[in-house]
Amino acid sequence: MSALPNSTEAPDTPRSANSAPLMPSVLGAQSDDAVRTASKNSAQRVVIDHVEKWYGDQRVLDKVHLTIEPGQFTVLLGPSGSGKSTLLRCVGGLEKIDSGNIRFGDLIVNSTKTHVAPERRNVSMVFQDFALWPHMTIFENVAFPLQRPGVTKDHRRRVVDDILERVGLADFAARYPSTLSGGQQQRVSLARALVGAPAMILFDEPLSSLDAHLRERLRIEIADLTRESGSSVLYITHDQVEAFALADTIGVLNDGQLVQVASPELIYREPATPFVAQFTGVAGELVGVVESRDELGRLTVRSPSGVLQARFSGAQLEARANVRVFIRSAPVRLVSPTSKECTLAGRVVVAAFRGRGYEHVIELVDGQRLYGIFAEERGSRHEHIGLHIPGDACIAFARVP
Repeated sequence: MSALPNSTEAPDTPRSANSAPLMPSVLGAQSDDAVRTASKNSAQRVVIDHVEKWYGDQRVLDKVHLTIEPGQFTVLLGPSGSGKSTLLRCVGGLEKIDSGNIRFGDLIVNSTKTHVAPERRNVSMVFQDFALWPHMTIFENVAFPLQRPGVTKDHRRRVVDDILERVGLADFAARYPSTLSGGQQQRVSLARALVGAPAMILFDEPLSSLDAHLRERLRIEIADLTRESGSSVLYITHDQVEAFALADTIGVLNDGQLVQVASPELIYREPATPFVAQFTGVAGELVGVVESRDELGRLTVRSPSGVLQARFSGAQLEARANVRVFIRSAPVRLVSPTSKECTLAGRVVVAAFRGRGYEHVIELVDGQRLYGIFAEERGSRHEHIGLHIPGDACIAFARVP
C-alpha cells in the first residue's frame, strides 16, 4: 500500500506507508502467485459482497454490498459513526471482516478465511492528517512507494519529478514536510498515492482539515489527477458538496447500512429515504396531508404553511395520506407575496452575504423556517416575502405515525 505513517520510524521498518502494521500476508488457500498477478493488473472491478464488521457487540457494517467498476470514482457519504472509515479500512486491508467477502477482480482479498495484506493489494491511501515522514524530503516521501526491486534510480527520479510537476510542487522536492502549508502537504500525499500507478486509491476524508478555499482547489486536482491515472477511487466524506463535486457514484451510509447507491444526480433528485434527503441538503421540512394526485404522480399537499406541489419518493400515495415534504433550496426563489408565482409566504429572519448574492432564512406563517434561500438582492430583516417553490424542489415521503 503506497502510504506512510505519521511517525518517526525509519523508512525501512516493516510497515506499509500510511498504514497500520502489516497484516499476515495471506490467510487461506490462495497462492502467492495469484496475489502477485493481481497486484500487477490495472484497475479491476471491486466487489464488496454483503460485508459485516463487528466491534464487540456493536455492528458497524451491516451486510454492505457495493460494486466499484474499473476506473470509477466512488464516494461513500455519511455522518460520523456511519461506518465509512471502517469500510475503507476493510477494502485497504487494515481491518478484517466478520462475514461476506471483498474481491478484486476474481481474487478474494477479504473473507472470514482469507486476508491479503494491505501492501499486496496494489492500493494507495490518502489520509486527512497527511501522514508524511517528517525526516524525509518531499522527494523522498513521494519516492518511497517506488523503492522496490526492479525500479532503477533513474526511473524513480523521472517518475517522481513528473508527478511533483503535475501537483505543482517541483520546486519543493528538497524541502521537508514541516516547511509546507497544509494544502501543499496534502498535494505531497496525493502525489505519493499516484506515483506507483495503483489499481485503487483510497481517500479517508483528505480535505476535512483544510481551509475552505483550499478544499475547493484540491477537489479539482484530486478529480483531475485520479481520473487521468485510470485508478479506481473509493473516497469517504461527510460533506455532500464534496461528494456531488467528485463522484461518478455515491453510496450513502447510515448506521452501517448502505441505504442508497446512485449517481449524484439521482441521489439529489430521487433520494431513497428521508435520511438521504436530509443529509444531502434541504432548506427545511414541512408536514402535510395529500389533497390530490395527478396522472403524472405529482402531489398537491396542504401543510400548516400553505399548499404546495411535490413529487413522491416511493410507492404511490393516495389522498389524505400524511407526508413529510423536504424542500431543496436551489430551485426556490424570493418573490412578492402578492405575486401569482407565490407558493408560500413568510418573513425574512436574516440574510447572509455570499459574494454572488445573499442566502436567506425565511420564517413561514406557521413558524417553520427554510434555510439557504438564495437571492441576488438582500431581503430586509422582518420583510414580508413570498417564496416560489416549484414542485421539483419538493420531495414527499409517507409520514410514519
